[in-house]
Amino acid sequence: MNPSDFLNQPLAPQLKILLVLGVLAVLPAIVLTTTSFVRTVVVLSFVRQALGSGQSPPNQVVIGLALFISFFTMQPIVEQMKDAGLQPYLRHEIAEMQALEQASLPLKRFMLRQTREEDLQMFYGVTNAKLPSGPDDVAMRIAMPAFAISELTTAFQMGVMILLPFLLVDLVVASLLMSMGMMMVPPTMLSLPIKLLLFVLVDGWNLVVGSLLRSFA
Repeated sequence: MNPSDFLNQPLAPQLKILLVLGVLAVLPAIVLTTTSFVRTVVVLSFVRQALGSGQSPPNQVVIGLALFISFFTMQPIVEQMKDAGLQPYLRHEIAEMQALEQASLPLKRFMLRQTREEDLQMFYGVTNAKLPSGPDDVAMRIAMPAFAISELTTAFQMGVMILLPFLLVDLVVASLLMSMGMMMVPPTMLSLPIKLLLFVLVDGWNLVVGSLLRSFA
């Protein structure tokens, strides 16, 4: 049977139930690794670590903020997926598998825009797969891990840029305390309020979130 004929065949009710259960089982992993969530939550975690504020903001706030930023970032992609796959399926113009394939195209294009070429080449080299002629020809099994690796790389690059100014503050405070002979005073006792004050004065959260949103543009 031609693969296109298989995609146009409607699924049996039992297969539909299995497909829905399978998607629900891996849905958290899909949301985490195919959206902007990974980069966002890692960068926000770097901000908290750079400030040295312990568990403030708490993990629930960091994850919640990352989720809301991810929803905002992915909304245009979700609309494209709905128009490409869900709406034609609801109008009974295409079958389930074809709807799934068409709906995945906008998501794959988004991932490939954020994926480094080196990461794609690495996975193609490991699998010895034929190089694609265009973005739409990249298999999801290669696009997803390459996108996840690229997101971690980008997030760590942004994290380094966030850590460096705060590291400079820590070094200056530690040097001042040593020069004054106050070696028993923990440097964090003085550096923490200074870093918080600087972060508030420069409107740090606005800068960080704005940089994250622009990085996905």
